[in-house]
Amino acid sequence: MTVDQIPVTGRTDPAARADRATPAGRRPRISMTARRHRAFYLFTAPWIIGFLLLTIVPMAYALWLSFTTYDGISPHWRYVGLGNYTELFSDPQTWNSLGRTGLFAVTSVPLSIVAGLGLAVLVNRPVKARGLFRTLLYLPAVVPPVGVGLTFKALFDQNSGAANGVITLFGFDALGWLADPYARYVLLMSVLWAAGNVMIISLAGLQDVPRELHEAARIDGASAWRTFRSITVPLLSPVLLFQTVTGVIASVQTIMPLLLSPDGTTAGVTALPQSNYLYMMHVFSQYFALGRYGYASALLWVLFVLILIVTGLIFKFTSGVVFYNVDPEAKK
Repeated sequence: MTVDQIPVTGRTDPAARADRATPAGRRPRISMTARRHRAFYLFTAPWIIGFLLLTIVPMAYALWLSFTTYDGISPHWRYVGLGNYTELFSDPQTWNSLGRTGLFAVTSVPLSIVAGLGLAVLVNRPVKARGLFRTLLYLPAVVPPVGVGLTFKALFDQNSGAANGVITLFGFDALGWLADPYARYVLLMSVLWAAGNVMIISLAGLQDVPRELHEAARIDGASAWRTFRSITVPLLSPVLLFQTVTGVIASVQTIMPLLLSPDGTTAGVTALPQSNYLYMMHVFSQYFALGRYGYASALLWVLFVLILIVTGLIFKFTSGVVFYNVDPEAKK
C-alpha cells in the first residue's frame, strides 16, 4: 500500500463540510452586519414614518398653501406666488408681533434658566427629604398648558381672582391683571411656573460635575461663589446651551397668551391685550379668526426660517464659551 492509499481519518473535504452545513433548500445565513442593519431600520421605521407623515408632509402642504389664497373652506382659491410673503413683510402688525415675541424670548428664557438652575442647586444639596422637594418642585411642570392657563386666569381674574383678593386686603384697588399693562407679567409668571423642566435638566448636569474639582477648589481656598462661577457654570455650559436653544424655540411658539385671554377661544385671539399679541397669536388670528390659510402658512414658514437663523447664531456666538467634559482616553 502506497502513501497515497493510506486512509486519513478525521479529515474532511471543505466542500463536503459546506454541503453538510447548508443543506439543500435552506436559506444561507445572514451576516451579523445585515442583522444589525435590519434591526436598525425595523426599530426606527415607526419614527421615520411618523416624521414623514406628521412633519414633512404637513410642512410641504403649508409651503404650497403659502403661495395661494386658500381659506380652508371655499374651493375658489388662486395661486398668488410670493404675494403673501410680500404682504407679510409690509404688514406692520407682523413686525410689531415679531418684536414683542423677541422681547418675550429675551426676557423669559434667561429667567427660566436662572430659576431652574437656582432650584437645581438647592435640591442638589444633601438635605433630608431631598427627593420629596424635587418631586414637589417638578410637579408644576407636569401640568398641561391648558391647565396652567385656566389656573392663572382664575388666580388673576379682576373680579374673583385670588391675587386681587390679597391686594385689596391691604387697601389697594383691584387690578386688571389680564389686560394691559399687567398681562405681560402674568404671561412671564406662567412661563416660570414650568421652571421644573429646567431644574431637572440642570440637576442632571450638576450631578455630572466631578467632585474632585470642587474639593480641589475648596483646598485652594476658593469661595462657594467662585467655585460655582469658575467650575460649575463652565462645565454646565453644554446644558445651558441646550436650554437656551430649546427655550428660544418654545418661547417663540408659545400659545399661552391665547389660554390667558378673557375669551379663551380661538376667536378671542383678536381681543388679546396688545402686549401679549405675539407672533403665534398673529398666526392664530390669520388662521382661525380671518380664515387666511395661505397668509398664515407664509407666516409660519418665515418663523421656521427665523428659528433656523437664530439657532445658528446662538451656536456660532457660543462656540468659544461652551466646554465639553471629554475623557482624554476616549480620544485615543
